[in-house]
Amino acid sequence: MFPNHSRPLVTAPAETAILALLLAESPLSRVELARRTGLSSTAVTKAARPLLDDGYLHELPPERTAPGAGRPVNPLAVTPDREFVVGVKISADTLFGAVCDLRARMRTTASRPLGDRDPAAVCALLAELVSELLDVKPEYRARTRHLGVAVSGDVDRPCGRVRYSVLPDWRDVPLADNLAAATGLTVTVENDVKAITAAEHWFGEGIGTEYFALVTIGAGIGSGIVINGELVAGAYGVAGEMGHISIDPAGPQCHCGQTGCVEAVASSGAVLAAIRRATDDPDLDFDGAVQLARGGDPAAQSAFARAGHAIGVGIATLVNLIGPERVVVTGEGLDTYDLFGMHIRDAYEAHCFKAAAKCPLTLRPLPWEEWARGAAVVGIQALFP
Repeated sequence: MFPNHSRPLVTAPAETAILALLLAESPLSRVELARRTGLSSTAVTKAARPLLDDGYLHELPPERTAPGAGRPVNPLAVTPDREFVVGVKISADTLFGAVCDLRARMRTTASRPLGDRDPAAVCALLAELVSELLDVKPEYRARTRHLGVAVSGDVDRPCGRVRYSVLPDWRDVPLADNLAAATGLTVTVENDVKAITAAEHWFGEGIGTEYFALVTIGAGIGSGIVINGELVAGAYGVAGEMGHISIDPAGPQCHCGQTGCVEAVASSGAVLAAIRRATDDPDLDFDGAVQLARGGDPAAQSAFARAGHAIGVGIATLVNLIGPERVVVTGEGLDTYDLFGMHIRDAYEAHCFKAAAKCPLTLRPLPWEEWARGAAVVGIQALFP
């Protein structure tokens, strides 16, 4: 029988520790699980038993690690298709959706153009998208109970509310409740950058790290941070807003109300606005601005250089504060990285404190479907108490 929608998949800390590790790194032996979690072998066996009985874990055929090493061991692995999770990313003009298995592998994807951004209209369209995704295979609908939703801005994850999002222009929207009523699923709403950070930490570049950060560049400048292996939301849910670090008190005004924020200088909209002013061409689009910069136009190149410097200072500030083992840089802005990447690295190295500069910056292009996968990971996390 499929588990009750209101019941968490795991209810004990030992179960949580084992399942979280196996989700990212299956298969592992009980001995390795004990070593990695700090649990005793007996505690590992006890914690794994209900997960094996419910079909979330399975044993692989026995293997002997070395001659004379004792009896063969049966590694434990997650059964990925025991349960599925839907993830949806709400962007400025499109809904991107995916069905993922328990190891965050995308099984099917779909998208819908977003016209009306009114919360009720978006919820109705999102429910249609979810239904389309679940109808691809009978097992998707039968084994899915969680929906993760990623949206930009200030999100109150515990309450499921979007307090502020500039892209759909929402304020205080009870998104989780609305979508739960529309879909019949348990809904978790998260800031989109935090969602993609969670996905990279559990299933991507950040696997195995205790201190990790992800920075997004493009229409907005965002960041997510992991400390002691946990995604940090902060006391008010807005930790990691690197885009709203003010680096120039005399700089342009940001939509948040401050002046000189990294985002006010370095977002694609800010770069375009600067080039329009410099060229006195109010009709210039972003592709045209890129062409000008790549063609050698000094004003266009200068705008991208300022953007790169701002991003580099912002990342250095983040690294100086939390000391991550690595930083992933992603977002649609990577398409123009050739225009400002050098300036990011120069500013980063110049503003990092001493050994902090050893932290590598990894470029990681992520298509929009990966943001839906990030939302699904938020749903996977909701399986834990």
